[in-house]
Formats: sequence, structure tokens, C-alpha cells
Amino acid sequence: MPTDASVVFVVDDDISVRESLESLIRSAGFGVESFASARAFLARRRLDVASCLVLDVSLPDLSGLDLQDRLSNDKSKLPIIFLTGYGDVPMTVRAMKAGAVEFLTKPFEPEALLDAIRAALGRSAAALAEDGERRALRDRHALLSDREREVMALVVSGLLNKQVGGELGISEITVKAHRGRVMRKMCAESFAELVNMAARLGIGSQR
Repeated sequence: MPTDASVVFVVDDDISVRESLESLIRSAGFGVESFASARAFLARRRLDVASCLVLDVSLPDLSGLDLQDRLSNDKSKLPIIFLTGYGDVPMTVRAMKAGAVEFLTKPFEPEALLDAIRAALGRSAAALAEDGERRALRDRHALLSDREREVMALVVSGLLNKQVGGELGISEITVKAHRGRVMRKMCAESFAELVNMAARLGIGSQR
């Protein structure tokens, strides 16, 4: 994962802390943007690059934990690393259960934060790659004809060609022809791969 293509967002209301974090993160080769409040961060357009959020728990407008909830409700996959001047077990448990990568109590070792950032960016990069693959699958699926989509949904659900033909009122030979075109258009090298693609697209549930 190239560090120059990633961004670490920092949200902390203490300017001295923000500047210190910016310096540390840049020294490790990562891009960084900082914000003094949760609402200022929320106003920032999301980037389609590997990114993560280094987030102070105590903020003047919206707390770090509340911001985590907001991002979760928005289906954001942005990995979060929490920083706090004080920590307690319920707070840590809440953050980690909601998917936080790490929960660090100030003062923390710089390398501990950088390790957490690397892990978070790795998670973000993997999620972006998965989203890209899913978009490509959706694009290929959109190229199928209506009949080909019907055949695909039925065959991946476990029906034999003859049964698919009975369901759709077409011959088994026609089903085989549609199935072959589906395999080619979806770029599936095997039936098992086609089933996996269908599962990732959320179609063809088991009958």
C-alpha cells in the first residue's frame, strides 16, 4: 500500500496536539488532514483512497464516540483509532465493539500510534479493493440480458438445467446457451466461481 496515496484524518480540539500528530504522521510518510471538531470533519468530502481517522474522545461539539456512531449509521467503513486523556473500561468496550482499530490513552508511544495507523490503512485498502471488485461484478451483471439474469439466479440457486428450463418455459438446450453466455459475460472460469460471484452480489439464494 503506497503511503503517498493514503490519508490520515485527525480530529482533536487541542491545536498543539493536532500539530504534534500531524508532524508524527507526516514523518512516517502518510498524508494527513486535521480538524478541530467532529462537525468540521463531517463537512469534509470523503476520499476514495485508503484512509483512517485518529479521533479524540472528548470534543466540544460531538464526542468521538458519537462521531463513531454517526459514521457507522452512514455505512462508513473508515477505520478509527481513538485517543483519550482518560479511559475507562465501558468507554473502551463501546469503541472496540463498534469496530475501532485501537484505543490509546495519552501519553502513548508514538510507534504504538503509527502501528495502529498502518493496521487501519491496511483495513481501509482491503475494503476499497473489495468495493471495487463488487462494483466490477455489478457492472458485468448489468450487461446480462433479462433472461440471462433469470437463468443465472436459478442455476446458482442449485437448479439443474432441465429444472431451470421448466421454471422459465424454455428448452434445456436454450438454458445451456444462456448459461454459457452468463459465464462469459461474468468472466467466471468455473461454475463455483459464478456461485461465489452471485453470493457477493446478493442474488440466487438457496432454494
